[in-house]
Amino acid sequence: MEYIVSIERNGVFVPVGTISGESSDSAQFWYADSFLEDTEAAPVSVSLPLQPEAFPAGRTKAFFDGLLPEGFTRRAVAEQLRLDERDYVRILHRLGRECIGALRIHERGEEPAARYEKLSSEQVRQLASEGAEECAAFMIESRLCLAGATGKAGLYLDPEAGGWHLPQGTAPSTHIVKQSHVRLKQIVPNELLCLLTAKNCGIDVPDSFIIDLGAGDDADILLASGRYDRFFPQQPRNISGLQVPLRLHQEDFAQALGIPASDKYESGEPYLGKMFALLRTHSAHPVEDQLKLWDRIIFNYLIGNTDGHLKNYSLLYSPDLKALRLAPAYDVVNTTGYPRMTHSMAFAIGKARQIEEVTRDAFRMAAKEAGLGPRMALDRLDDLSERFCPALDQAAVSLESRGVKGIEQIRESILKTGGIAMMEDMPEKHVTRHRSGPAR
Repeated sequence: MEYIVSIERNGVFVPVGTISGESSDSAQFWYADSFLEDTEAAPVSVSLPLQPEAFPAGRTKAFFDGLLPEGFTRRAVAEQLRLDERDYVRILHRLGRECIGALRIHERGEEPAARYEKLSSEQVRQLASEGAEECAAFMIESRLCLAGATGKAGLYLDPEAGGWHLPQGTAPSTHIVKQSHVRLKQIVPNELLCLLTAKNCGIDVPDSFIIDLGAGDDADILLASGRYDRFFPQQPRNISGLQVPLRLHQEDFAQALGIPASDKYESGEPYLGKMFALLRTHSAHPVEDQLKLWDRIIFNYLIGNTDGHLKNYSLLYSPDLKALRLAPAYDVVNTTGYPRMTHSMAFAIGKARQIEEVTRDAFRMAAKEAGLGPRMALDRLDDLSERFCPALDQAAVSLESRGVKGIEQIRESILKTGGIAMMEDMPEKHVTRHRSGPAR
């Protein structure tokens, strides 16, 4: 078993190295000599620095397995491919023409033609209503590899004429399109409200919108988010008469730290300090990115998002792969509003794991762990808390004016179950929580 790993650099795919072994259990990655001799060479991951020696199976798996979907979607993909869901290398080869970031996994000499296939409204409707099985079929047909547990697909939106297209071969997508969740009602408008609230609070998020294929109910809607790891150059080339974006490489914090996806939730050694150390060491603008990360941790607390695990924070590379920055925020959802969802935070804030246990002292302790000045960190907590409710109200009004269903109910859930509901009980705080009336 041997597959080539290539990466897009300034719009051109460059062979990086090889994954090989008797099986996924023993597969190792190593950089090609030709790549190591390239004066423009840069690592594909913080956890996989440039070196001539092969990386052991565990290090290899932690990064490359982290590119694949998780949960039921992964099982559905493996079943349709007739592969063991643990055989990450072979699944990655079958899906890895269009990955998160700029990687491509392929056989030597494999050069599939790139094209776009226009999708009918009924095909997009099927993606919204059919669940993970249909999503898995889309992934396989387009050889698309998207990490995460939610059913999603990578599609291309024609920037001029509109309309959705399915990328084929090595053609890049422009949007990640998420399905509703069978157990978590209104998850699509929930995420859109949270993303827009984050944007109103000054947090970088991808441009997102709802695709409504019916009456606005869960089975009729999809969440489309523009891929921040894709961009259109000034003079783009064309495929199937459509402008083609370039790829930017990215990796999530679990990959960068060499932590397997199965350990994305903190269960032993604290993660928060490692996350900030990662930015201090590798970000092109470490101070700015650390403050942005701190704000996102606060925001996830305020919105009631206990699912902000390591794979929901990422690093974004420059086109030449030489510089790293904190990527925009994504997968921001009010989870505490769902009775079956845990109130245990994905990683501790101070020593607090349950969202109800988070106090001002917990944030003070977390700031020290992160290497931030406690006074400055708490001032940012106060400031973001003060701006949160007006930002939420503004987002709710905007979405209701677009006819998005269920927004007031979700807004109330955030105000009742998110960390913002607990701010009034924090001693020494310097803000008074704004509680407005209905957003309409």
